[in-house]
Amino acid sequence: MDSSRASISTATMPAPPRRALPSTDPARPKRHTALGRLGTFCARHRWFVVAAWMGLFVIGMVVGSQVFVHLKDSNGSGAAESVKGFDIVDKVSTRGGSMVAVIDGAEVGDPATRRAVMSVSRRVAKIPGVTDVTTAYNSNDLRLRSTDGRGTLLVVSTTKTDDMAVSHQQVSDVRKALAGSVPGATIKVGGGLAVMHDQMLTTQSDLVRGEAIAIPVLLVALLFVFRGVRAALIPILGALVTVAGALLLLLAVTRLVDVASYAIDVVALFGIALAVDYSLLMVNRFREERGAGHHVEDAVARSVAAAGRTLTFSALTVIASLSGLFVFNDPTFTSLALGGIATTLIALAAGLTLVPAQLAVWGNKIKAETRAPAADGFFGRLARRVQRHPLVLGCAAAAALLAAGAPFLSVNYGQNDPRLLPRALESRSVADTLAARFPGKQADPIQLVARRAAADPAVVAYAHRIEAMPGVSTVSIDAMPDNISITNVVATGSTQGPGAQRLVTELRADRPTYRTYVSGSAAFLMDFKHTIATRLPWALAVIGTATFILLFLMTGSVLVPIKALVMNVLSLGATFGALVWIFQDGHLSGLLGFDAFGAIEVWVPVVVFVFAFGLSMDYEVFLLSRIKEAYDKTGDSDSAVAVGLQRSGRIITSAAGLVMIVFLGFALGQNLGIKQMGLALAIAVAVDATLIRCVLVPATMTLLGNANWWAPAPLRRLHNRFGLAEGTSAIEVDRVDEM
Repeated sequence: MDSSRASISTATMPAPPRRALPSTDPARPKRHTALGRLGTFCARHRWFVVAAWMGLFVIGMVVGSQVFVHLKDSNGSGAAESVKGFDIVDKVSTRGGSMVAVIDGAEVGDPATRRAVMSVSRRVAKIPGVTDVTTAYNSNDLRLRSTDGRGTLLVVSTTKTDDMAVSHQQVSDVRKALAGSVPGATIKVGGGLAVMHDQMLTTQSDLVRGEAIAIPVLLVALLFVFRGVRAALIPILGALVTVAGALLLLLAVTRLVDVASYAIDVVALFGIALAVDYSLLMVNRFREERGAGHHVEDAVARSVAAAGRTLTFSALTVIASLSGLFVFNDPTFTSLALGGIATTLIALAAGLTLVPAQLAVWGNKIKAETRAPAADGFFGRLARRVQRHPLVLGCAAAAALLAAGAPFLSVNYGQNDPRLLPRALESRSVADTLAARFPGKQADPIQLVARRAAADPAVVAYAHRIEAMPGVSTVSIDAMPDNISITNVVATGSTQGPGAQRLVTELRADRPTYRTYVSGSAAFLMDFKHTIATRLPWALAVIGTATFILLFLMTGSVLVPIKALVMNVLSLGATFGALVWIFQDGHLSGLLGFDAFGAIEVWVPVVVFVFAFGLSMDYEVFLLSRIKEAYDKTGDSDSAVAVGLQRSGRIITSAAGLVMIVFLGFALGQNLGIKQMGLALAIAVAVDATLIRCVLVPATMTLLGNANWWAPAPLRRLHNRFGLAEGTSAIEVDRVDEM
């Protein structure tokens, strides 16, 4: 039977179990399939394929690494009020970002301090791109002096530029010019441009650190999995070329949309995970084919023809998941979607070409799997134990996941908060100092943008009215070209805290007689949360529908895809609960080395959902392909579940363990947003590989029985014509009747 076209009618009772027979003649591999021909090509032209990928790796690392100086956090969707206000100002302004230097430890009233500050301010003013330097000595702004009289601020304004490399260089130049310039004082540079600069540095260092930690540990773990150096190196090489390709692709994406600082780590991290998964599956299949007695070239062709279908199908489900990010119409999410989809395609291409070529090179040195996994192995026995008490164990696992997800009900969000950076960095230290010792300068202001001159009596009157509102620290008005005014409202408390958000709501409800656009970081956060809340149902609909269609085409079942979607929601709910419990509430902060400030990054749950959902469906495809293959042979649903879990359990568990190593390596990074994402993805993978795959899947599929494979007659005919299935290995002759 050709399992790629095999189908069991779901309208009638399945046939009784029968002994599985080889689906193909071992001496005649099915090379007429496109994937089989691809495997043969890679085997015969192995060195050409390897050389081509090594060339991509070099180009990606040399050229793609330039992406770091082009990173720029987006302000959100252009339809949001906060973004409209920002765009009005940006259009007429020639001013770019700014920096704030804290000169601490020297008496502000000391003439020597004054001379030193004025001297260095003139030197900073000569730096290319600097347009203005404001100090406590050339301004009447009392907020530039600390409350204790031993600190002063130096504000550096720059000209507007879209070249992020120029902005990063300006930060470095200002820090260099200020270093040691005021005797007896320490000087640290923060502010918007410095925060962006430090985020770029931490992103780059986190990527290097994460790979430096994860790759060696990953190699050691692979040695235990494969018990051979060459087989262990194959996933490592696949991961490295995928990361290089991801950097190259994200560099191209920066020409189209803004790419956030964390996007590099997210996409590279995901690329490593997929590369490891795909390499592991292909290598394992190759070892099985070699164990069946095929010579290297035939084993490679058979492996690509069989496992290649699972890889392709898995990549399609991942891409379907990532496509949900387009629904948000946000530049940051769009860049993640583009980068993630492109990286998935690179990981797939490497899995279908580079890995087979490496197998052809090292095939005779890679230990073969001497026999197919026994039907009564560890995972098969585990499945049968669950099948004895499916209702009790299934309910217990679901209840545990729901309880773990409960903390997510009290989630709070932040966005681009300087407190995401480690305290050791200058920009974080400056933010903390401003909050503690410089009233009125401790927060980015809420900005009311209006097409009215700053001197307009209505603007001035409205500013005085705002001053009397509760929760307001200071109010000032800036005049911009073209009769544009900005009323800056500094809220008491943190920049994006509950007080600032409440004030944004009140200012939007209590408008003046003229049109205003309420902008600023607190408004950006609120608008971003609103965008997510309103568009999330549509994104979920896109992801759910696409995933359902793909799983239906693979299984021919209506219930199995629905079950898979429900399982993933339970798994991710538990992950989000852990995310809030750890990072928002501060549990394990000492162990993980971070300072909790009562919020998690607003983008983290969305990104974790999409990328973890993709990985979960990755494992779901691995498992279902084996279950469906066994069911097509035996017609016995319970037996198929046990056999499928036995055949895929070791691979899924090994892949999950290896991917967790990668994620935990990035969880040790400096940037708190990346730390949150890395640990959340590790938790999601752990939950999915244990409670979901080993308990909930066998429990629910046992309860459903043969109904697992039910579909209405029209859909059944559709699947018979267009359905996809895993190719069959020559060695799939396990003694199913032994079960």
